[in-house]
Amino acid sequence: MQEPGQFDFFSEEETSTPVAEGKTAGEESAHRPLAARMRPRTLAEIIGQEHLLRDEALLPRLIRTNRFGSLLFYGPPGSGKTTLAEVIARETGARFVRVNAVQSNVAELRRILEVARRRPESDTVLFIDELHRFNKAQQDLLLPDVEEGSVRLIGATTHNPGFYVNPPLLSRSHLFRLEPLGSEEVVTILRRALGDAERGLGARGCRADEAVLSGLAGLCDGDLRRALNALEVLVMSLPEESELEVAHIETFARERRIRYDADEDEHYDTISAYIKSMRGGDPDAALYWLAKMLAGGEDPRFIARRLVILASEDVGMADSRALPLATATHRACDFVGRPECEINLAHATVYLATAPKSNRAYEGLMAAKKAIREQPLQAVPVHLRDTGGEASKRLGHGKGYRYSHDYPEAVSGQDFLEKPLDFYRPGENGEEKTVAERLERWKRLKSESRPGKPDRQE
Repeated sequence: MQEPGQFDFFSEEETSTPVAEGKTAGEESAHRPLAARMRPRTLAEIIGQEHLLRDEALLPRLIRTNRFGSLLFYGPPGSGKTTLAEVIARETGARFVRVNAVQSNVAELRRILEVARRRPESDTVLFIDELHRFNKAQQDLLLPDVEEGSVRLIGATTHNPGFYVNPPLLSRSHLFRLEPLGSEEVVTILRRALGDAERGLGARGCRADEAVLSGLAGLCDGDLRRALNALEVLVMSLPEESELEVAHIETFARERRIRYDADEDEHYDTISAYIKSMRGGDPDAALYWLAKMLAGGEDPRFIARRLVILASEDVGMADSRALPLATATHRACDFVGRPECEINLAHATVYLATAPKSNRAYEGLMAAKKAIREQPLQAVPVHLRDTGGEASKRLGHGKGYRYSHDYPEAVSGQDFLEKPLDFYRPGENGEEKTVAERLERWKRLKSESRPGKPDRQE
């Protein structure tokens, strides 16, 4: 019989993976990865995620009162999503069914949900790892049982739920964002694993000073699973009672892989930080995000395309040399290729980050689009219409047009809209200050333009 405070992961219908033939349960446990063996069993054992787990926060209150519905945990790998799900089931005494969306299918989901419906007295927590991998039909299948309370869903995803989770399911769930663990938190857990003789590596008697553990934590970018498994590899590769040294983690440093998934959240978040760093005039931050994308295998042409956009959207008239440089960089990525084109990207990145900024041309376009959308459409003034063809001449197209080059600075004084509008308002940065002064001068010339100048029809 299940003891109070415990939970069983599987009923008769959902049996756990059997122990391998010839091994005892204890031996099988010893062969599980260190990260799995060291998984916290209670909320009190969890280190990190203080923004979610401090006493007055919502999640601990929901767990204590056992009044939570469906939960979605969103965060990077190794941040503790699975751990939280298991702890919640354990602390609420619920029956825990774990599904991996990569391996599951509709038939398995139907079976699990049917069993939960047949056992209304048994509180079932259905944990779906990598929930974003379920398609719309699979996610929709969960809705009736989530609504009825047959199961309490806990979904885990590394992807932004707003893009990957169906709106009806998202609206019925509490969303909690987990952050990568800090270096100090990872070091604390590594030291705990190193000394734990029951579940950790304590039986081997290995030691490590703070610098070694900090170095290992730093290489793992807040991914606790990776840090624990790296520690296990190191300890198991050394004799018992050994001292871990900085030299032992150099292999991991050489083979370090950053967390960067093309076409997924990290891709969009990093390119966003890159663009905003250049827009904000910080070449150092921009180079950092550029280096991260390149290390993660990002397509240089994708980066270059964003440079071309930024050159007009954010630098614009303040420095019109930015656009030709960005366009040339995009071309260089094609015919130079990696790794040398990374130098071209760095050149353009620093230039755009340090260039004077203006988004007035972009704002002018948005204002003109708004006028087209919301105001009566203006006809082309007769004096501006095309004069090609006999019919156009008979209709008087082009009559009264003043040829701009016949006037000082090519300012004839004519209007080019039936009702003049104001869209482009130059700023004071870079070359745009000169443009602003020129436009002010042209306004004066326009009002002073000489009447009676012979008109041309062009």
